[in-house]
Amino acid sequence: MKNLKTVVMTAAFIAICSLANPVWAQSPRWPEQKANAWYAQQPWLVGSNYTPKSAINQLEMWQEATFNPDEIDKELSWAESLGMNTMRVFLHDLLWQQDASGFQKRLDRFLTIASRHHIRPMFVLFDSCWDPLPHLGPQHPPIPGVHNSGWVQSPGAVALADPTQYPRLKAYVQGVVGAFAKDDRILAWDVWNEPGADNAGSYAKQELKDKTARVIPLLPQVFAWAREANPTQPLTSGVCCVDTSPDGANLPEIQQIQLRESDVVTFHNYSWPEYFKQEIAWLKKSNRPVICTEYMARSVGSTFDTILPIAKQEHVGAINWGFVAGKTQTNLPWESWEHPYIHSQPSVWFHEVLRPDGTPYRQAEADLIRRLTGKQ
Repeated sequence: MKNLKTVVMTAAFIAICSLANPVWAQSPRWPEQKANAWYAQQPWLVGSNYTPKSAINQLEMWQEATFNPDEIDKELSWAESLGMNTMRVFLHDLLWQQDASGFQKRLDRFLTIASRHHIRPMFVLFDSCWDPLPHLGPQHPPIPGVHNSGWVQSPGAVALADPTQYPRLKAYVQGVVGAFAKDDRILAWDVWNEPGADNAGSYAKQELKDKTARVIPLLPQVFAWAREANPTQPLTSGVCCVDTSPDGANLPEIQQIQLRESDVVTFHNYSWPEYFKQEIAWLKKSNRPVICTEYMARSVGSTFDTILPIAKQEHVGAINWGFVAGKTQTNLPWESWEHPYIHSQPSVWFHEVLRPDGTPYRQAEADLIRRLTGKQ
């Protein structure tokens, strides 16, 4: 009963805010024909989820004191040399609250660098994964031997639990999307990464107990806020960890919202190639473009060797997790939260394409990416 009351009150507050603060007339979700026409104009999309090696999370990547355009330029040149043409890059609401104009300038500088390397990023606005208590300023150093030990959620638990902060979140969405709504350097907007994540294996004690109940009414509103800015780029939110058998009839409500609201369909799949192919077939029933925005976890069966050829054959965009090994430590597996790799390294890297010096973790993978993207 308490959760139901929270949902009703939150939904009502959002509706009031939306009515009281109109900014633009909302554009509708793209029709299938428009989405497919947009996709027909794109190259086969290949890239990585990108964080510079010197940044432990999205805050450290973008804050003025730690924003490193020279490093970004070097690393994106490595991506270009592999034939990659996109990167999925995470933003954060606190960056807009901290310094909206400065953050916008850094976004523009990042886009200038990316464009020079023929890379059009997909920006992620919100994210429900990992630490629910983000803070501005210096970030803590990586926890030795632990995967993604400093990544933070946006909005954090405090903001998500407080509907009076939703107008601030709306201002962030519309400020960022509105500033770049007609910018051809941007591929797409991913409005919320894995909104259903409960982080039970990492931050269970810090998580909101009614998180899902709060996200369900807010997620459609985030799509609506972004649409009010009338972007020329498509909106999406990637479904994760869904059971596609037999027909998705039991799909959780959050994933239903994601599929119902997205202009182009995106998904995450870290499983074996047969399940990757099965999910593609199921998602293509939507008659919309399909892009995988997270894959490649070597030790659990998702590899470049098996997944990337399927993605090309199916004309599905492929954006793997991790590019250069660094402070995120996502070359270590998820289970390092229970068993940190302090005294030894895993026998096989989990994520990442390149070592910190830019050399491939595995040369055969780099050769495969170049061959499939036509770079060699």
